[in-house]
Amino acid sequence: MFIGGLVVIGILVVVVLIIVGIYNGLVGARNQVKNAWAQIDVQLKRRHDLIPNLIETVKGYMQHERGTLEAVTNARTTAIKAADGGVAAQARAEGELSQALGGLLAVAENYPDLKASQNFLALQEELTSTENKISFSRQFYNDSMLQFNNKTQMFPSNIIASMGGFKAGEFFEVTDTAEREATKVSFS
Repeated sequence: MFIGGLVVIGILVVVVLIIVGIYNGLVGARNQVKNAWAQIDVQLKRRHDLIPNLIETVKGYMQHERGTLEAVTNARTTAIKAADGGVAAQARAEGELSQALGGLLAVAENYPDLKASQNFLALQEELTSTENKISFSRQFYNDSMLQFNNKTQMFPSNIIASMGGFKAGEFFEVTDTAEREATKVSFS
């Protein structure tokens, strides 16, 4: 009888350890997702901070492109405000900002003096670098979200996840089909 009681206690200890391990894994995955989102947020802030400098540099050269400049400014404002609207709203707003910036850089091709400006070239390089960092951060976020979602949806961790209030999250996805198309570059 004494040995049977020890076996039952041993099984209970193993079950508790498994539950604690699963719960801790879920917490770790959730924190990884938060960290990944923070990395995106840092890069988006950097991008938002670069845009006014780019606009000021370009303004003097592009007197007839007021609509393009306003589109970038409005898209930046929308993207900053979308930060509190969740992942989908942020992704949508950032996609619109990317399109507006692409339009600005495409129009800049028509201004040889602007393309030769050291300020413009430096800002364009910074923006390109930031866009690359945003892309990598989005990929890291989506990978982290995939791991977290798998843990919240796969057995047996889904049971612990539902009891612990863990819910699957959203990916940072491209929602605009135009953004999925390759950028057209012309040197004519």
